[in-house]
Amino acid sequence: MTTSAARIPPTPAPTSPTGIAPEPRPPLEELADLSIMIGGQGGDGTLTVSDLLARYFRRQGLYIYTSRNVLSRIRGGHADASIRASRDPIYAEKNQVEVLLAFDREAVEIGQAELRSDGIIVYDSSVVRDPVANGFGFPFATLVGGAIGQPIYKNTAAFGALSVLLGFDAQAPNQVIEGRFARRGAELLDKNRRALELGRKAALDAGVTPRWTVAAGTAHDLVLTNANQCVALGFVVGGGRFFAGYPITPATEIMEYLTRYLPPFHGVVRQAEDELAAINMVIGAAYAGVRAMTSTSGPGLSLMTEGIGHAGAAELPVVVVDCARVGPSTGQPTRHEQSDLSHLANLGHGEYPRFIIAPGTPEDAFVLTIDALNLAERWRLPVLLLLDQALCQNTATSPRLSLNGIHLDRGKRLTAESVAALSEYRSYAFTDDGVSPFAPPGTPGVYGTVTGNEHDEWGHVSVQVANRRKMMAKRMGKMERAGDELPKGRIYADGPTAEIGFIGFGSTWGPIREAQRRLAAEHRTSRFYQARTLYPVPTHEIGPFLDSVEVAYVVEHNYTGQFARLLRETMPDRHCKLRSILKYDGHSFRADEIQRAVEGR
Repeated sequence: MTTSAARIPPTPAPTSPTGIAPEPRPPLEELADLSIMIGGQGGDGTLTVSDLLARYFRRQGLYIYTSRNVLSRIRGGHADASIRASRDPIYAEKNQVEVLLAFDREAVEIGQAELRSDGIIVYDSSVVRDPVANGFGFPFATLVGGAIGQPIYKNTAAFGALSVLLGFDAQAPNQVIEGRFARRGAELLDKNRRALELGRKAALDAGVTPRWTVAAGTAHDLVLTNANQCVALGFVVGGGRFFAGYPITPATEIMEYLTRYLPPFHGVVRQAEDELAAINMVIGAAYAGVRAMTSTSGPGLSLMTEGIGHAGAAELPVVVVDCARVGPSTGQPTRHEQSDLSHLANLGHGEYPRFIIAPGTPEDAFVLTIDALNLAERWRLPVLLLLDQALCQNTATSPRLSLNGIHLDRGKRLTAESVAALSEYRSYAFTDDGVSPFAPPGTPGVYGTVTGNEHDEWGHVSVQVANRRKMMAKRMGKMERAGDELPKGRIYADGPTAEIGFIGFGSTWGPIREAQRRLAAEHRTSRFYQARTLYPVPTHEIGPFLDSVEVAYVVEHNYTGQFARLLRETMPDRHCKLRSILKYDGHSFRADEIQRAVEGR
């Protein structure tokens, strides 16, 4: 993905601070797409360096995608982050990185597998004592420890050295530091400025010259965000006013964002004592007529399962955001997977209606959160918003969120005036579409009973056979009747038919789109169906899509191919075209992995 570039004359190989002369450097090369990996121990500041680089590349109008690989602990253990900057839109990690910044030997060893053959390693020689081939060593911790008295500022010094290697404008790094630290006080800002200059001076004194650069792009009027933030914003914009949750990776940020965003709109955020309390608080709020939501991950979802079933039986509109991670049990809390789908589709004992919808980008997460709130109240049932760790926490350049076209659908919500026109109010009245008009407690002239027991139209507990049959048909029929109102899938295609088909959901959107571009460069046609409603399975959309391709690869992050299995169960006559491309090692797909799977390599 490189482009031809203006070149500068090669310079003599500089001597690094370790005394080892790296191989002669090739001249400056302008890339359309650059990736940098930062590794070290937890607490070394890998995410800080990634953030500083992102701020610089944003100023340059480039598209950005950042990812993280951290352990579930405060300090210690290997952690790394990567940042990709491109002139073209991107939503996935690059296949290889050009630059590795390593704060310790383990980061060198792990990162070398990600480095392209002519890549460069910048490392902290105060920790990595032995010379590193094709690398520049700088004693970052020693430099800042002596001059500033706090080795923690080594991450800012490393950013300074990178700014020389990547040919940043001399003033831009200072502006980045000011934007990042000014609000945290003059003393902290001054120390970071000094650390930046120490890093830049060390690189310049060692004779480091720019190796790669990315020309400025046009992505200026865009934002850098992730799905967790967009879910929180969607909840506020969509009329959500009560949130209860319990901290759990990778969902916690949704609650953290809402503590900032929701109170100014007279909303309430409650950190419950556990997930059992959280789901029951949300059920109570929904019964009171408030738009309510919770967020969790696999272990918390298990605890919420009975409560979600109660909402299904009681026909209460709740939204549950599941930020999937590696399971089972505690699994790998900070790693990526899409293995909760089977749980969500078969959530709990007994049968009740629920919708599962899945965004593929941060912007999509904003839109579908509003849709989830509308669908929950329109059909009086639980809506499950399925995300995954990469989508939740990795940041990407996205369009500014728009309020155009947003509307709130409160469903069959009764007012005092409409209640006055009724001969009587029935909490679970039988209707043509299966949705009973709802009057929250406190509506003048209304008394209604809501229960998770099987009940009759008035909410009275019932074991009568005919009533049971009618109530089950009333509830379960919603999934069929709602079909046209559920979020529609999106098709990205080279034409009306293609040799290769892809089906995916969640964060697989980015790698699949990039794989399509790579296949197109080899003159291979493809079509991609991004599923945004997963359950009930949108057979009316997927059927025609399968007819348009020779073979369809279902790309997902789990061991058993859960979405492919769900498709086979609901479309048994179409299974011959389905193939699975699976990954379950805790890391996201990259485009070349999908391409190799298609090509049988």
